[in-house]
Amino acid sequence: MATPPDPPQNAETTSPASLVGRKGYNERFLGPSLPLPRPVGPDTQTTVLPYTHFSVVFRPDRRLAAATAVTIDGAHLVDVEREDEWRFDPRLPEAQQAGDPVYRDNPLDKGHLVRRLDPVWGPNASMANDDTFHYTNAAPQMNVFNQGKKLWQGLENFLLDHAEEFDRKLTVFTGPVLEDSDPPYRGIQVPLRFWKVAAFLQDGELASTAYVLDQSPDLSRDAAARVMAEAARAGDPPPLGAFRTFQVPVADIARLTGLDLGPLPAADRLTAGRRAAPRWTLLESYDDITVRAA
Repeated sequence: MATPPDPPQNAETTSPASLVGRKGYNERFLGPSLPLPRPVGPDTQTTVLPYTHFSVVFRPDRRLAAATAVTIDGAHLVDVEREDEWRFDPRLPEAQQAGDPVYRDNPLDKGHLVRRLDPVWGPNASMANDDTFHYTNAAPQMNVFNQGKKLWQGLENFLLDHAEEFDRKLTVFTGPVLEDSDPPYRGIQVPLRFWKVAAFLQDGELASTAYVLDQSPDLSRDAAARVMAEAARAGDPPPLGAFRTFQVPVADIARLTGLDLGPLPAADRLTAGRRAAPRWTLLESYDDITVRAA
């Protein structure tokens, strides 16, 4: 018997009852334990918010997520109609979340951290789709669309095609790189870079690959700092650049973010030589991605 669709939720604030019973991210989805990424430093406070097939490790001080974790069952994905009805998570004060005023009348998009399509599988697919439209799962990104952003948005599809040994299953961790130097705008600091680590089984063993999406302005560091400061004084959004996507060592993500990534750095598919450099590879196409160590 088919599972009936979940009722639409159109209010900007989801009712608290509608999030009761969310199980969140399953760290044993692939078999080996992959815990939620948490800040290494004891002074960084986070709140874990479970949704359907994913969880958000939220930093109230930044009003943004520090990390997200989602399980993707590629063999059972469901086609659910997209509805852009963003809402606050009632489990946190609205003042701690970056809501619509951050994105209004400017070139900033509400960039999904957990990609909308990723948790949309199984009998709760419609609920998972709705859950991705909470402000806790968004971060500001420029509304430009170039090759770098196209590659970033399609990474999961590419990696699923390389995970057939385990029924096309992936666990994906994503978040903004939250730095003290991020430019201020409308009560938040806008991240200039985003990270993603994908985990899967390869030949029966845990494997991982890591990526960075960079929207820093195409300027020298000093010039960028100057124009960012001028924009902040004028109340304008930061003048961000075109997106560039890199494949990077997983250990670099842990270093950049200050997050404990558990066994993922040791499972990196980059060769030892490339990890030791360390070398960031600018991706021009999916052919540039390494998913199997030499």
